[in-house]
Order: sequence, then C-alpha cells, then structure tokens
Amino acid sequence: MSLSLHAEWNRIRQAARRIDIQAAVVVLAAALLVILQMKWGDRGFFRTDIAPLFDLEARGLGAWIWWFSVQGVLGFVIPVGILKFGFKASWTDMGLGLGDYSFALKVTAVYLPLVLVGTWVLSDSSAFQSSYPHLREAGNDWNVFFIYEAFFLLYWIGWEYLWRGFVLFGTARAFGVMAIFIQAMPFAIMHFDKPFPEALLSIVGGVALGALVWRSKSFWIAVPIHAAQMIMLDFWCSLRGRTGATGLGLDALEHVLKGF
Repeated sequence: MSLSLHAEWNRIRQAARRIDIQAAVVVLAAALLVILQMKWGDRGFFRTDIAPLFDLEARGLGAWIWWFSVQGVLGFVIPVGILKFGFKASWTDMGLGLGDYSFALKVTAVYLPLVLVGTWVLSDSSAFQSSYPHLREAGNDWNVFFIYEAFFLLYWIGWEYLWRGFVLFGTARAFGVMAIFIQAMPFAIMHFDKPFPEALLSIVGGVALGALVWRSKSFWIAVPIHAAQMIMLDFWCSLRGRTGATGLGLDALEHVLKGF
C-alpha cells in the first residue's frame, strides 16, 4: 500500500513539473475575474449595494459607469498587473506592444468604413433605434453621450484584453497557436444568453478576432474592431432619434447630421 502511494505521489510530482505555471494562473484568474464581474460588476449590484452608500442615483449614467469601469479594471488593469508583476512579462509578451502596426492599420482602414455604412443601415430600423444607446438619456444629451461612450470604450478595452490579451498571450508560451482556440471558447460561452444566431457567430468571431490579434502581435487591433460597431450604432441611432430622419440616402444623411 505504501509503495503504491509513493508511486502515485511521484507521478503527481512529475506531472506538476510539466505544468506551465503562467498558463495555469492565467486560465484560472480569467475564470475568477469573470465571476467577480458578474457578481459585483453589474448594474444591479450598483443599484442595491453601491448607490445607497453614497446617496447616488441608482439608475441612469452612474450605473453604466460602474459596470463599464469594473470591466475595465477586472479585464485590463488586474490582468496586466498579473502578467507584469507576477511573471515579469514584457509589454510585447503581454500583447500591449505595437506589433505589426502596419498590418493592423490596413485592416482597420478597411473595416471601419464598412462599420460606418453597416451601422448607418441598421440605425434606420425602429427596433435598433429603440434599443441604442442602451442608456436612453445618452441619446438625448450630447454631454451624457460622450461620457457614456468614453466609459463604454473602457469596457471594451477590459473585455477584449481579458480574452485577446490576457488569455491569448498569457497561454501562448504553453499552447502556441492553439491559444487562439482556447481564448475563443470562454468568449463564446459568455454569449449563451444572446439570440441563438449571435451565440453561434460568437464562436466564429472569437476565433477570427483571436487569429487577427495573433497575426498583428498586439491586442490593440481588437478594440476598434469590436467597439466601433457598437459606438457607431449608438451615434447614428442618437442622431435619428433627435432629428426623426428616416431612410438611407444622402438626403437622410444630411438631415441626420443636422442633429449633431
């Protein structure tokens, strides 16, 4: 019996030596950070636990700033701290360098005009106008709009870095190019409550965006790719709501821009 336990202990020790500590910490930390975001980072927690402490308006801009800010801290600040101070990683190794910026700029230059046109078309739908911006006050007040979108951008930095930075680059040493698929899996699972087609597309999108970041050697390309579509949709829907403009032609565009 003692010989059997000794043999098993040796197997455990040998297996432990093969574990890449950084990859293990990154994967487990990412899971913990998602749990913390869901527990303490949502607007419901702000309304019930934060706003009453400081006599703040429980609904409205403050709740959205809380959600966006917590995601920025949990998705970007803490992961960067883990890699930088816990594992002495360089900015490049963390995906925060410039990478192949020439390639990234070319992709962005092609992508953003498509987003500009695509969101303009979508904004003509009453369903989209009733949903975006999610904070209705942002659609009626430009000061609120720009504050809301600035923190929304912080949210996207946190959301994208958690997967396309922390998990992708944090596990790359252990898994190589397979890290693209590792980061895509939890990203897709986080879309479980979305409409079924969107949930399925999140699998493809997660892999594609991970591959783009891998090719660019920098996480920064992921931010405009993912955030631009939401911010531009908010922008167009806000303008349409202000002006009542409908249609997709130049006349409609001219009418809409008068609201800016």
